[in-house]
This record gives sequence, C-alpha cells and structure tokens, in this order.
Amino acid sequence: MAEITTSALGANKRSVKEYLNTFGVVLSLLLLCIILSIVSPRFLTVDNLMNVAGQAAINSIISVGMFLAILTSGIDLSVGSILALSTMFMGHFATKYNMNPWMALASCLAIGTFLGLINGLMLTKMRLPHPFISTMGTKQMARGLCLVITATKPVYGFKPPILFLGSQRLGPVPVSIMLVILLYVVMYIFLSRTRTGRHIYAVGGNKEAARLSGINVNGVLNLVYAASGFMAALAGIVMVGRVDASFPLAGQDYETDAIAAVIIGGASFFGGIGKIGNTIVGVLLIAVLRNGLNLMGVSSAWQAFTIGAVIIIAVFIDVLRQNVMKRS
Repeated sequence: MAEITTSALGANKRSVKEYLNTFGVVLSLLLLCIILSIVSPRFLTVDNLMNVAGQAAINSIISVGMFLAILTSGIDLSVGSILALSTMFMGHFATKYNMNPWMALASCLAIGTFLGLINGLMLTKMRLPHPFISTMGTKQMARGLCLVITATKPVYGFKPPILFLGSQRLGPVPVSIMLVILLYVVMYIFLSRTRTGRHIYAVGGNKEAARLSGINVNGVLNLVYAASGFMAALAGIVMVGRVDASFPLAGQDYETDAIAAVIIGGASFFGGIGKIGNTIVGVLLIAVLRNGLNLMGVSSAWQAFTIGAVIIIAVFIDVLRQNVMKRS
C-alpha cells in the first residue's frame, strides 16, 4: 500500500510540473496582454492584433527550426543570415535572370536547406565541438556573401507568386498566419507520432545512449539543421512578400527572438525537453512585448535590452528547473 501511495504522489507531482510547464507561459502571455490593454487602449484593436500576428509569422517559422536545434541540445545562430542569403539569390534569379517565379521559390528553399545541412555536416563530419561554432561561422560567411553579391543594394520588383505568402489574405486572415498554423500542426504530428520525431528527443536527452540504442545520431543532427535552414528560407519568402524586397541586412538578430521564443516556451537548453505548441506561445509573447513597447514609445535600444533580459531570465528558470528535476 505504501508503494502504491508513493507512486501516486510521484505521478501527481509529475502532472503538476507538466501542467505548469504547459500553461505557465500561456498565463504569462495573458497577463502581459491584460497589462498592455490597460496601459495602451490601442493594444486590443483588431488592426493592432492582426499586425502583431502578421509580424509574429516570420519568427514563428524560424522558431520551428530553432526549436529542433535546441531540442538536440544545440543552437543555430545562422538563421538570420541564411534567410538573407537565400532570399538574395531568389531575388537575383527572379529579377536579373528572369527565372520562373516558382523555380525561384524552389531555389530559395533549396539554398536555405543546403546551408543548414552544411551546419549539420560541420558538426557531424568535421567534429566541431559545438554547433555554436559552426553556425556562428556560417552566420558570418553568409552575411558577407550577401553584401558581396548585392554590393549592399536591395532587390525588388518581384512577381505575384513570390509575394503571395507574405502579402495575401484569405478573407480577413493573412495567408502567412494560416501557413504558421499548418506548419505547427504538421510539426506536432511529426515530433509526437513518428519514429524520427522520437529520435530527435532521444538525441537531445542523451546522445551516447541514443547511439547505443541504434539511433543514427549524425543523421538526426543533419536532418535537424537542414530543417532549420529550410525554415529560415521559408520565413524569408514570407518577409519578401511583406515588404516586396530582399536586402542584404535582412534577418539581423532574428536568431535572438527565435531563441527567446523557444526558451520562454519551456524548451531546455540541455536538450530533450520541450513542446512545439509552447513555442508558438513564446513567439506570441515576444511579439506582444515588442508591440507593447512600441505603443508605449520605448526606444529600440531599450527594446533590445528588454528582450536580452527576458532571455537571461528564461534560461535561469530553465537551470533552476533542471536542478529541481535532478534533486527529485
């Protein structure tokens, strides 16, 4: 009887922890919305809320790839530069060489995926000690290529198929928001219902144990970073649709917001822990926070300071959570 009672108490503790991890960030988002609606009457207007959702679409897509990288106890610092380089190539193909717009879109996604795969191969084949190093190098190289290829000039004048994802609406709802919803549903099914999805969690939890159990760890890591590059390129297509231009400095610091969203959403820097559904809430929290600071007239410098502080607090909470789990 005592064993049954102890087991029941342990199960109750786990359920409480899971509840807090799942809904704690949702409660934080709701609290932030309430505060901003009091501080600024413009916050709860339909136009402003749709603007928040539209702006969050780009970070939502990038955060999918960042979530996968962090889930494997890694990180991808190159997503902003991959976004810029893949869209710059697409811009040149579509405008300078008059490539078919559908082929230009495909080339954008292919280049982003290829650059992401290079990140993975540097980690798995070159045996670089941590993806921080490989993705930082890719970040600098890709940004430099953007500036060289374009001579620091933007590319504009895209045809409608390229602008569709970022500019069109189906009724009152932007297509980009519908794309994000579809993407997160597919990713949820992939991570929770497929063998590869379970392998990603296993690799993040313990690489050596995953290898000993027969999982192709290198293959999983290559897939994850290729997917991150693909998501960066897809987010770039949405961005081009919003502004009808691609430019070499696009995507700067996008990795910061993506990391913040993933960590705020409850994913652990130690790997193996996190839910894709919580990531979208983290994205919305970052978007709402930026929007609220804009409505209150806070300067961009203090906005950057605030986001940085949020990241530090989120990681500190993750460290405390890991310590509690180890003690328990």
